[in-house]
Amino acid sequence: MEQPGNSYIGHHAELYDLFYADKPYAQETDFVIHCFQRYGIQKPKPVILELACGTGNHAFEFEKRGYQVIASDYSPDMLAQARRKALRSHSQVEFRQHDMRSLDVAERPFDAIVCLFDSIGYVATNENILAVLRGVRDHLAPGGLFIFEFWHAAAMLRHYDPLRVRRWKVEAGEILRISETTIDYSSQLGYVAYTVNELNDNGTFRTLHETQINRFFLVQEMKLFLEQAGLHALHWFSGFREDETIDAETWHIVAVAARMDG
Repeated sequence: MEQPGNSYIGHHAELYDLFYADKPYAQETDFVIHCFQRYGIQKPKPVILELACGTGNHAFEFEKRGYQVIASDYSPDMLAQARRKALRSHSQVEFRQHDMRSLDVAERPFDAIVCLFDSIGYVATNENILAVLRGVRDHLAPGGLFIFEFWHAAAMLRHYDPLRVRRWKVEAGEILRISETTIDYSSQLGYVAYTVNELNDNGTFRTLHETQINRFFLVQEMKLFLEQAGLHALHWFSGFREDETIDAETWHIVAVAARMDG
C-alpha cells in the first residue's frame, strides 16, 4: 500500500495542542455521544475504538463521560504526547500505534469506532480508503456505529485559502505559522505546506517545515465507498450540528454509518 504523508513529526507534534487549543473537543464529543444514542447503540457505555487519535483530546473527553477507549494513531510522536498527558492526568485510555489501513485490534468487535478531525482523508487513495472502511466493518459488532469526519469537496474547491498566517504568544516569545495550500484537482488532494517559526525573546529562533496531504470528498462519493466496504450511511451532518444543511459552505461533514449484517 502507498504510505500516507507523515504529519506532526517531532517538535511539530509538541506544538499540536497549542495550535488547536481553541478546538471544542468537549462539545464535539457530546455530539458523537448523542449520535450513539440516536442511532441505536443500546449499551449505556459502549467500548470505543478511536482511529487517528492524535494527542488524545477526544479520547480523554470520552473517558471523562465514562467510556472505555482504545485510541490509536499512525504517528509515534503524537502518541508520545498523548501518553505524557495520560500519565499526568492518571487517564486509563489505552494508546496504541496502528496503521488504520491494516487494522488489527485484538479487542474487536467494538460497539463504536470514531475517526474525527478529517483524519480519514490522510490515507488519500481509493484503495486505502476502502482498506480503512473494510477494516472498520470487520472491527464493529453487529449494530455497531462508525462516526467519522471528512473534508467536504464543495467548500474546499470554492473557498480554500492559498495562504494563511497565525501567531501565538508563548512564555518564551512567539510562534508564527504560515500555511500554504495547493490543490490537486484530479486526485482530490489538498497539500498544506507548513512553515513554523519559533521566535524567542532572547533573540534566538528555529524553523520547521512540514507538508501534510489530505483528501476531500463529495457525500455521494463517500456513500459509495461505505457501501463497497459493507457499511450503510445513516446520516450526514454539517459539522457537529444537528440541523444544518450541507451546502457549499460546509467545510466538514460528520457521517454516521452502521455495519451491514448478513
